[in-house]
Amino acid sequence: MTQLRHHSAERADEEGLRGAFLSHGAEMLGFARRSLHSPGHAQDAVQETFARAWRSRTRFDPSLGSLRTWLFTIERQAILDVATRLATTRTVSMAEAQEPAPEDRLEAAMLGWQMESALQRLKPEHRMIITELYVNGRSGRDVAQLFAILEGTVRSRAFQTLRVLRISVEEAGWVR
Repeated sequence: MTQLRHHSAERADEEGLRGAFLSHGAEMLGFARRSLHSPGHAQDAVQETFARAWRSRTRFDPSLGSLRTWLFTIERQAILDVATRLATTRTVSMAEAQEPAPEDRLEAAMLGWQMESALQRLKPEHRMIITELYVNGRSGRDVAQLFAILEGTVRSRAFQTLRVLRISVEEAGWVR
């Protein structure tokens, strides 16, 4: 009998998650596309969001917020994880690449100057977090310990700062 109840509850959870995907999936995919600038990576982030939601479904508490809010909170972290993985992959690929041509070195230098200029316009506490995460390769947990702040604060500041940087770079016309 207990097994039957467990199976019924799991089936209800599956239907609830399916309904959540139908209700919020398109909006979440749009958010991920805008954040990651890649339809494929956006789909990965949404898929990971729902996988994480499934694994942590027992922790959802509707008295604390809506299902949509809970899903977008999970998605924000999934997007950050995808972006971090992409940045790490690009860094490794760049390190393994052959010596660039002079015009490529000039373009890389220009991009570096532009990014440095954009970073200098950030608040110091935001710039330090981005530097530790993306330049020094520290984890969110390590950065939180380093600055004695909550890991969620690190993620939130990183997310907001990356958004501001992207807008700043786009407004300056530095995007290819």
